[in-house]
Amino acid sequence: MKLEKLVLAIIQDEDAFHIMDLLNAKGFGVTKLASTGGFLRAGSTTLVCGVSKDRVPELIEVIETKCRSRKQITSVNAMNVNANESFAPYPVEVTVGGANIFVLNIEEFMRV
Repeated sequence: MKLEKLVLAIIQDEDAFHIMDLLNAKGFGVTKLASTGGFLRAGSTTLVCGVSKDRVPELIEVIETKCRSRKQITSVNAMNVNANESFAPYPVEVTVGGANIFVLNIEEFMRV
């Protein structure tokens, strides 16, 4: 199989293992990287997959069907507010989850 595309999918931690299992069952190789989101400073997962260009839609479909955005209540703390903003000491509803997916061309791939 020729690897032509590198897919990076940033997802919520709670979705990671379920999606990895589904992707593995469909024959996709997946590498999991721990990452942290900037706004909520919450744990997230970055999945890295090398695939042929004709399998990219299938991979994205698996991620789309299992990574849904949802509402979450969080409180804004002083670390999330810069010096020019006012501090909001009450809970705030934010949208979390879903996926940010990047599809990149692979110029060269080597396994050593």
